[in-house]
Amino acid sequence: MQSIRPTTATIGVLISACLLFFGSGTLALAKDFKIAIVDPQSVIEKSKAGSRALATLKEHAQARENVLKADQKELEDLQNELKKSEASADKGFKQKQDVFTRKFQEFQKRGQEYQQELGMKQKELVQEYMKKIETATAAVAQRHGFAIVIDKGSETTLKIVLYSQRGLDITNEVVKEFDKRYK
Repeated sequence: MQSIRPTTATIGVLISACLLFFGSGTLALAKDFKIAIVDPQSVIEKSKAGSRALATLKEHAQARENVLKADQKELEDLQNELKKSEASADKGFKQKQDVFTRKFQEFQKRGQEYQQELGMKQKELVQEYMKKIETATAAVAQRHGFAIVIDKGSETTLKIVLYSQRGLDITNEVVKEFDKRYK
């Protein structure tokens, strides 16, 4: 699945907010300022609705892969026929070569189309679920009085949180809230 990536603008806003708040010298306000972190990728993977969506996406990708494997097998068979025709000086060699070339080009085009299609489906899934994750995260944050919740990031995306104390990660609670809202 495509990883969720925060934008540079989002990171800039977060840093500016932290600097403004903590750099203002208002220790009384800073003491009441509660921060949490969440891993949106884990919310999608661990939630029931997210797991189902990922499974559907995986099934779709597998179906496309099966079609491409069948096409690849056909191409291998055609290539073997070409080798035999070439070795035996078959008069239909040129025609078989043209068929192979056309089918190979179709195979490549279909592969590219499937990749684009899968990429679009992943993008749509991420966009749809990020809105839902934001809603569930907001509910958890309001319940616990968090002023800001930061996307944890991951090894495959931009890692935003380099260190956090235990107890700041509310991902599991967001998964529960997500499951409660989106069955």
